[in-house]
Amino acid sequence: MHWTPTGTGYELAIRDGVIVARNAKGKELGSVPSAVKKTAAWEELDSALSFLHQHDAEAGAEVERWLLRSLPVPSKVLAEVWEDEAWRSWLTDLVVATDDGISGFLRSAAPAGLGVVDLDGESVTVVAERVLLPHPALLSDLGDLREFAVELGIKQRFDQLFREVHVKPADLDPRARELNDWAGGDFDQLRFAAGRASSAGFKVSGGYATCLCFEDGAAITARYWIGADYPECETTTGELHWLRDEHVVPLAEVGPLAWSEGIRMAAHIYAGRKVAKEDE
Repeated sequence: MHWTPTGTGYELAIRDGVIVARNAKGKELGSVPSAVKKTAAWEELDSALSFLHQHDAEAGAEVERWLLRSLPVPSKVLAEVWEDEAWRSWLTDLVVATDDGISGFLRSAAPAGLGVVDLDGESVTVVAERVLLPHPALLSDLGDLREFAVELGIKQRFDQLFREVHVKPADLDPRARELNDWAGGDFDQLRFAAGRASSAGFKVSGGYATCLCFEDGAAITARYWIGADYPECETTTGELHWLRDEHVVPLAEVGPLAWSEGIRMAAHIYAGRKVAKEDE
């Protein structure tokens, strides 16, 4: 942590994502004096902090894209970004896999290889041209991995292992193309439903909340109807379906990753609906 003089007798620094101050005697203050917030030093640190917050959010979003795309990530890329504190915080302890199966929990990344804690609890080095950050819906032994992670005291910043997962039923009607389990959710205003979708990272377009995923390298988009009127108008949610190449996909053909993420999206938005209070 580097302390920056302000010319007012106080110094400023960034720590744990906030700006802190200390006086000339080196005593750290509970808050930054208002006069110090008018200095050039404050403005520079405030701008730097905004940049760091944005950078951190972008790194997290990119890690999520890797997971939702189910595409291998070059080990060289992981080694290059590992030196960055923001990237490292998102990647540490994620489960990584190679063509041979699950390797373990990621602890370090360097040009010489990836440091992981394997499923025996041993620290090993994995040398592979690329690795996969598997979505939990694709992990057949998800329950065991979760238990092992708890035993090791692993806390993932990105919710890979403990992400909400929905398993596709085996007895789906082969003709079915949509789900209505989350239809009928009433919102006083469309913007409430849209805001709930956007705040969770989902896009809103043409009356639908959408989530782009990739199955076997092919794009597939989950779409959940939330309404297409004015933002202030009342709205009611509708069907959930999946699109590939602008065509609705039969439910039986939706893969486990896209299925799980689509239902996760619809359930999250639906949970914010207006619920009538029952009379006692």
